[in-house]
Amino acid sequence: MVRRAAKIIGTIVLFALVAIGLAATIVPRFLDRIYYRGSPTDHFDGARFANPDGEDTGTPGGGRAGFLWRFLTGNDGRPVWPERVATATSRPAARVEGEHMVATWVGHATMLVQTRGLNILTDPVWADTAGPFGVGPKRVTAPGIALANLPKIDLIVVSHNHYDHMDLATLKTLWTRDQPRIVTSLGNDSVIRQAGVPATALDWGGRVALAPGVEVAVTRNHHWGSRWFTDRNRALWSSFVIRLPGGNVFFAGDTGMGDGRWPVEAAALGPVRLAILPIGAFRFQPGQMESGSHIGPVDAVEVDRLLGATRAIPIHWGTFHLSYEGRETPPALLAAATRCTGQTGFDAVPIGVPTAIPAYSPPAPRRGVTRAALLRCLDTPAVRALP
Repeated sequence: MVRRAAKIIGTIVLFALVAIGLAATIVPRFLDRIYYRGSPTDHFDGARFANPDGEDTGTPGGGRAGFLWRFLTGNDGRPVWPERVATATSRPAARVEGEHMVATWVGHATMLVQTRGLNILTDPVWADTAGPFGVGPKRVTAPGIALANLPKIDLIVVSHNHYDHMDLATLKTLWTRDQPRIVTSLGNDSVIRQAGVPATALDWGGRVALAPGVEVAVTRNHHWGSRWFTDRNRALWSSFVIRLPGGNVFFAGDTGMGDGRWPVEAAALGPVRLAILPIGAFRFQPGQMESGSHIGPVDAVEVDRLLGATRAIPIHWGTFHLSYEGRETPPALLAAATRCTGQTGFDAVPIGVPTAIPAYSPPAPRRGVTRAALLRCLDTPAVRALP
């Protein structure tokens, strides 16, 4: 009997070891995806994309697995956010004609921009969680526009394939309803096609005409991409310039500062009337003002200066609890930073409240403030107290 039990246990252990060995060999390849094939460039080595300045961005503090484990166990020391924050909701006009422009922040990186009879949507996410299979940070603010109240969408830009920016269920719903033109960067069209949705994928510098006088340019930023643990940087990340008569719309997507030249490259495509810039998920350790993957308010004010935008709206804060700053810290720090630099026209707007964007006017000369000088100006008890 003992010998029989030992044999059974030995067989189970053997099969378990074989299964573990097979999983170690097969599962990573299964989770990996080849989203794009093409010739090498200064930011693509034939297999994976990279930031051309050489910085390898990603999740700090022990990698994605460690970061996810600390998040799931609640053992990461991040400031507590409220479980739910009440926000306004609106029903936008069907169209905004002529030179008028109206922007409505839906939440996180989702913005509805209406002008010249076009309805433009950035990184549309209506999901309740930012992660696969419903696992991930939960929304603390409802979308500022109910999906059913969204007007017919003509153009969607998708910056990269992280779950808080690419929601396949939302894209499927919008495609089924409106069949908008979807523009993204290389490889992301492969991911979007998994939902049965076609998309136009371009490299940095690529352009596609949408209507007479209207063009979408895919532009550089500084980030990374992944849907799983092993498909890192198989698809490209980007920002966008939507070129319009009367001034362009710049959407930064999700980005760190990197070499800092990408805002200048975007501004070279024409005057920027509206800049949509991230300011949140920048703190992965106490007192940090930015991460390799994300600009915080300190660097966002410099991006705004380099763009010369007439109006800038901060996004990527207060919707999903992604990192270590308090929920209200990004706009509070942005307000302090713009006071230090003397900038105007870059301040937070409420979710769900339409904002009229003024006509483009050449910016007054903006004297650059060095990062060191800005940090000295921000070294106050009020700023140090921000969680």
